[in-house]
Amino acid sequence: MPTYDDALALFHEWTRTDSLRRHAYAVEAAMEYYARTFGEDVALWRMTGLLHDMDYEKHPSLEEHPFVGTAVLREQGYPEALIEAILGHATYSGVPRTTRMAKTLFAVDELAGFITAVAYVRPTKLEGMAVKSVKKKLKDKAFAAAVSREDIQQGVEELGLDLDAHIANVIAGMQARADRLGLDTP
Repeated sequence: MPTYDDALALFHEWTRTDSLRRHAYAVEAAMEYYARTFGEDVALWRMTGLLHDMDYEKHPSLEEHPFVGTAVLREQGYPEALIEAILGHATYSGVPRTTRMAKTLFAVDELAGFITAVAYVRPTKLEGMAVKSVKKKLKDKAFAAAVSREDIQQGVEELGLDLDAHIANVIAGMQARADRLGLDTP
């Protein structure tokens, strides 16, 4: 099986923009947090979060993403559980989310992006971020309008958590990696 360093090199080869890299790092951080919480394989879950959008920059269409990337991952010997989770994060792929890892990836993807947006408008970024401030912004449909609130809600339901706990978990995961995300307090 490829290592985390292999995954990081592949990710950097495919993903050049800082914004998409930071999104992947945020999803990775949330996946790491949940892997530790659930007692799962931390390296595998981190790689899944890191690689979930690796082909998006070059292949953003619904016909290509995440299918191009998962074909490359399969060729390079990545585990089917990782590939299945990445396919499942795209609701249009037809691949059901049957594993805890797949459900978690789907649940953290949109929320990590939303929390990043909230952090950008706060002077202290992720430091001291409260669940209630994230929930308040979620109600404002004009704020980070591209983020699917429906996917966030569906992800929470699939994970079997309440929204407050899920938001707190994703914040905590991202806070642990705030420097890598560029969201640490200056």
